Amino acid sequence: MAFSLTSPAFRDGERIPARYTADGENFSPPLQWSDPPPGTKSFALVVEDPDAPSGTFRHWGLYNIMGERTVLPEGVGGGRAKTEDIGKNIGKGVNDFGEPNYQGPAPPRGHGTHHYHFKLAALDVEALSQAPKLAVGDIWKAAQTHLLGQAELVGTYSR
Repeated sequence: MAFSLTSPAFRDGERIPARYTADGENFSPPLQWSDPPPGTKSFALVVEDPDAPSGTFRHWGLYNIMGERTVLPEGVGGGRAKTEDIGKNIGKGVNDFGEPNYQGPAPPRGHGTHHYHFKLAALDVEALSQAPKLAVGDIWKAAQTHLLGQAELVGTYSR
């Protein structure tokens, strides 16, 4: 099987439930993955909205996710669970809201359907960076030099 990223909350291409948006509880959705490439030592995750009026908007990022992990529980991005529960060296990305936590979909009203790309990188290093916080865009750039594979899940949302 191929490296894949899924969520029990929504399927690829489906609408993200309001619970995981700014209109709901704003919890990060539960995520799970399977079949990472051989040699994977850690993962990095980013969530981007390329449909934002000002260009790609970054909602969330995590890095230094332990290589043996295959699940992120609901709310780990700020809310119910703590990032420390998924690893002591976890790095949090500073999103385009200026926050180091998950901020769910919040497209402008009447702007149509936005596509939220949950991108997971399998990396050949145990730690992408020792910095506790990097800009979400910098996480993805740094991941490219250590990339073994990439999995993606796309959810949609509109107001």
